[in-house]
Amino acid sequence: MKKIIRILDVFFAAFLIFIYTFVILGSVMLPDRITVRNSSDRVIEKIYTVSNFSDTSVDFQSAQSVGATTANLKLFGIIPVKSEEIVNTQSSSVLVSGQPFGIKLYTNGVIVVGTKDIDVDGETVNPARDAGIEIGDIIISINNKKVFSSDEVEDILNDNNGDKYVITVKRDEEYKTFTLTPVYIDSESCFKAGMWVRDSTAGIGTVTFFNPSAGTVAALGHPVTDVDTGEIMPILNGEAVETRVTSVTKSTSSETGSLCCDFLSKSIGSLIKNTDEGVYGKYDESADTSQCSEYPVATPQETERGFAQIICTIDGNVPQAYSAEIVKISYNDEVKNMIIKITDENLISATGGIVQGMSGSPIIQNGKLIGAVTHVIVNNPLKGYGIFAQTMLEQSEA
Repeated sequence: MKKIIRILDVFFAAFLIFIYTFVILGSVMLPDRITVRNSSDRVIEKIYTVSNFSDTSVDFQSAQSVGATTANLKLFGIIPVKSEEIVNTQSSSVLVSGQPFGIKLYTNGVIVVGTKDIDVDGETVNPARDAGIEIGDIIISINNKKVFSSDEVEDILNDNNGDKYVITVKRDEEYKTFTLTPVYIDSESCFKAGMWVRDSTAGIGTVTFFNPSAGTVAALGHPVTDVDTGEIMPILNGEAVETRVTSVTKSTSSETGSLCCDFLSKSIGSLIKNTDEGVYGKYDESADTSQCSEYPVATPQETERGFAQIICTIDGNVPQAYSAEIVKISYNDEVKNMIIKITDENLISATGGIVQGMSGSPIIQNGKLIGAVTHVIVNNPLKGYGIFAQTMLEQSEA
């Protein structure tokens, strides 16, 4: 009898461990909010599946009444796990693109991209760093004069007889003021501030969709960042222009490839927002949307593991669909919402997988736009991250 009791205790303990493990997994991995579109059902249910390391699937059920603001998520529909916020939105359709485009951005302020050590009488000094200025700071004004370009900063700093500068910068959404004292360089017969700055950038990406109801264009799925500092470029104004893919440098496990494009003269529209979720702007009425197809935007909960397609352009300016697979879904990460694996042999043969310039490539599943490709996974170009289309839709309408 004691042996039987011990066996039952072991089984009971194992069962509790199993339950607690998946309650914790569910609490962490499953969504904090669910998006509901135009529901008229009395009760809405959604089953989520979480697989552990041995690929054992366990179901979590979420149910709520229409009009409610929260839903209860339960393991097997019985054991409470967490509450979810309910967001009720209208169904939306967009014109899905997949065409490459050129990015021209001018910053709101001037970014400090480097500071320089200067040799003065055998000693090394760094005027900008010594003043407290850091790489990534955005210069807003010098001596209370607003500056918008690197040329303006250069003109002001070069016109100096050793006077101190009062420099206001923006750092981490806060404004800070520093006093910079330039140093005299005998060999150049002038004063130097020891600071490198930048006011613009250019690059290529992929248009995810045009949103006719808002007149906006959405692209990239990730921000445009400064190549030296990694900071998001604070946009003053920008332009999106058409491009043509001329060649492709293939990705390998040791190096990420890229699309090579020629910028064309035709404008797609103006760029207004540069965010963690992509770049957004107003598209011109003359923008060519003839190669776009209309798709409804899926909610995050409609995304599922399995077959999908990405739409991208690897030759000329004609987008094509290629097969892929959604291998992981993360509901609570702000931007890395899914991992996608390229499975199309033609695309792999041409690009080696995901390359730079494909950011923003639409992801289609079950006849809906579910997201956009954002990043390639280092050392594995067949895989990359994606962002939910719903997130980009909300940004395009904001």
